[in-house]
Amino acid sequence: MKAKLTLSYKDEREAEAVVKAVSPDNREVSSGLSIETFRRGREVLTLVKCEMRLETFLATIDDLLRCISVAEKAFSATKNALPNLHENDP
Repeated sequence: MKAKLTLSYKDEREAEAVVKAVSPDNREVSSGLSIETFRRGREVLTLVKCEMRLETFLATIDDLLRCISVAEKAFSATKNALPNLHENDP
């Protein structure tokens, strides 16, 4: 089984923050399961390959989406707490 997840963000900085947050998952998790996340412009793409049970495949995608959600919330909280810091970034 394979999945390709594509998420779009309003700027490259936010996309890069999400990629860095989930980059520890960029590896072969176990024999038959691999995850690769990378940025292309303002998009974050994740490729999941699973040769295991359907339950493992779905749990992996669920876990990845939860991690991305946490990263998005952390980025948003930082932006709200320090608005001037992010406004002046290139």
